[in-house]
Amino acid sequence: MHHLFESLSLNILILDITPLEHKNSFYFEIQYLNKQASQFLGYLPEELQNKAIYEITCPEIPADFWNNAFKQYQQDKTKNSFSTKLLDSNNNSIDCLISFSKLPTNNSNNHKYCVFLQENADFAKCEQNLAIMRLAIEQSVCAVMITDAKGHIVYINPKFIELTGFSEQELLGSNPRIFQSGYTSPEQYQAMWESLTDIGQWQGELKNRKKNNGIYWVKENITAIKNNRNEITHYLSIAEDITQNREVKSALTESEARFSQMADMTGEWLWEQDPHGFYIYSSIAVKKILGYLPDEVLGKHYSELLAPQDKQKRSKGSASLKPFYSLTNYYRHKDGHQVITESTGLPIKNHAGKVTKWRGVDRDITAQKHFQDALIESEKRTRLIIESALNAIVIIDSYCIIDDWNHHAEKMFGWPHQEAIGQRVDELIIPIRFRPLFHKEIRKFLKTGKSKIINKRLESFAIRRDNSEFPVEFSLSPLKLGNAFIFSGFIHDITARRNAEQQIRQAQINLAITQSEFKIAHQIQSTLLPSAPINTSQFEITGLCLPADQVGGDYFDYFYRDEKCLDFVIADVSGHSIGPALFMVETRSVIRAQLNKSASPAETLDMLNSVLFHDLDNADYFITLFYCQYFPDNQQLFFANAGHPPPLIFRHKKNFCTLLDAEGLVLGVRKRVIFEEKKLSLESGDFILFYTDGLTETENQDGDFFGIKRVCHIISSHAGNAPKTIIDTLLYELKKFKGNEVFIDDITLMILKIV
Repeated sequence: MHHLFESLSLNILILDITPLEHKNSFYFEIQYLNKQASQFLGYLPEELQNKAIYEITCPEIPADFWNNAFKQYQQDKTKNSFSTKLLDSNNNSIDCLISFSKLPTNNSNNHKYCVFLQENADFAKCEQNLAIMRLAIEQSVCAVMITDAKGHIVYINPKFIELTGFSEQELLGSNPRIFQSGYTSPEQYQAMWESLTDIGQWQGELKNRKKNNGIYWVKENITAIKNNRNEITHYLSIAEDITQNREVKSALTESEARFSQMADMTGEWLWEQDPHGFYIYSSIAVKKILGYLPDEVLGKHYSELLAPQDKQKRSKGSASLKPFYSLTNYYRHKDGHQVITESTGLPIKNHAGKVTKWRGVDRDITAQKHFQDALIESEKRTRLIIESALNAIVIIDSYCIIDDWNHHAEKMFGWPHQEAIGQRVDELIIPIRFRPLFHKEIRKFLKTGKSKIINKRLESFAIRRDNSEFPVEFSLSPLKLGNAFIFSGFIHDITARRNAEQQIRQAQINLAITQSEFKIAHQIQSTLLPSAPINTSQFEITGLCLPADQVGGDYFDYFYRDEKCLDFVIADVSGHSIGPALFMVETRSVIRAQLNKSASPAETLDMLNSVLFHDLDNADYFITLFYCQYFPDNQQLFFANAGHPPPLIFRHKKNFCTLLDAEGLVLGVRKRVIFEEKKLSLESGDFILFYTDGLTETENQDGDFFGIKRVCHIISSHAGNAPKTIIDTLLYELKKFKGNEVFIDDITLMILKIV
């Protein structure tokens, strides 16, 4: 609606007129002024936003002028013009007339009113303003239509004629029913008129018919226009042509359906995962491959479907943001048997380069894999090995003389085929210390048919032509030809594998060290939080912090500044883990260091921002923080906010909760910040819930947020309980909402309750 106000040459203010408690008066706060009003008064919009109207009212005007004028307007809407004097930015007096008009919204608790300002000398400009307004409507890119109270069209602008194809003569006096396409049901039209009758406004999308029977879509906003007696005289319709957008959306939907159908026909399992590996889409092919319906897969982590050996292997690796191709996965079918797939996945990134999800495909290769394994096993026992084999193949007779030597053996050992043939295998490639055992086992097999090295896969060492030694995996298989034996040796260089195993062992050691360090950091961080609640005859305060990792960036604290003042604070450092935890410790240290100084909440936030700014700016972190001081003797609460989620205050006598907030930017973003400080009186039974955004932004499996409304309902329902019980109830409901006890963000709760 603001863009409409900005286009008008009227001086318009939007006031929030709120009834004051226990007084027959109101508080008038400026929420918005358009460009024309800004020029009229000489102020920038941000200079007056959230200011009281009294601050720009001439001192000579009676203090109760605004209250009396507004009450008179409420009693008789026809008396809606009042003379007063306002101050411009140069403190000059402006003689002007004001008039009130309530803004129509869907909110029954709306206190917003439109106030029109007009200099006494401006009446002559009214007709000019009306001409400008009509010109703006005539040139609008939106289709504008006005009907009388009975629904007869009395005005349409050129865009409306262009959109519908009807002429002005055909439309004036007609009923908008001529645009009905039959797509919108009578129930929808009934709901539209009920909305116009109840709140004076309706907005939505309609599928209408042109003169040539063509179809068009509009996003329409209809407003009831009322006279001074609050009677509806006309209806104003402003419509935006969204036909092309709807066609694009329809084509996209059809394309997605076609893609899904093709995916189902291929038999390959198409899937999407969120950045953490939880499935958010699955094609129907998962039923054929793993036995699960798509709905049974959604919300599961990919590791939940893996076979135990693959799950263990994946748990040891670190997450990678790179694409993967033809990765072999071992899954457990719903009925328990193993399924092998070939998997390809790509990370989908946003414009900032951050991974928003993974998209991939799995192809069932179980039968193919089993066949390949059987073929490889068979090839190890054949005496006719093709030269392209990846292993070194050495065939020897019963006297250990080399009969065959493939190309890979040449590369591995450095001996050409011609030089290797006819040589003793032990003298050519077996280290001296292993030769006696090799001779012994060959002779034993020739005599008894048994041996510790025949038909086994073993690891040992071999030597190259340059006498360098390296680890190998080998197997020796016998084949009887007539009355003699030959032996086929399959030799694989495992140098890289040994190195990898060593790296894995070192990584496991490093992981254990890191986990130990995290545990120590968690223990240290836990000791920095309050060890016990404060429970007095005047109030009770307690809190709880649940880090998403071993350590986190959330922080809460409460302590006595002196015998008459209790300070308490809640903060959230961006991110979680070690970095934010260090800033949490630094923040606590700075707060505790100024404990003996006299400082208000706003002064404390200003000091914190000055001290922490460079550290936060260099590390690319920021902190949201809410700071309070409570004086139990007079039950006064002073508070200031640095961009933290507003706490919820529950009023016992009125049995409802509201947000507690003050203006202030987060710490570490700007060096110079002005923090607003507010004061509040508390009463017996009142309590305040302080929380970090990990509470309200927790999502369930459907992607819904836990939200502030759900929090209000829970604490209102348990307002009579002790603070710890309320916190336990919130956590219970939060875990039940999420479906598990694993949170991706730190969660901190703190409650101050007045006894």
